[in-house]
Amino acid sequence: MEYNYDDIEKIIGFTSWSDSKKISELFRIDSWMYTNLGSDSTEKERASVERKSKRIYKEISKIDPMIGSELLRSIL
Repeated sequence: MEYNYDDIEKIIGFTSWSDSKKISELFRIDSWMYTNLGSDSTEKERASVERKSKRIYKEISKIDPMIGSELLRSIL
């Protein structure tokens, strides 16, 4: 099954998944969002993806604080 942004809470809650699998899936969702931005994307669409990406990084921070803090620091 392919997950999307709306499934973040579900992914975080999976007890059968390892932390690395959860982080990999969150990175896949993040990269998919940025990949779907194009040169014709509006400023509003870009800002929306940036907000969603920041939320994903915060969720990653809950799983692995070291990786999450580096990601959050990189977007400031």
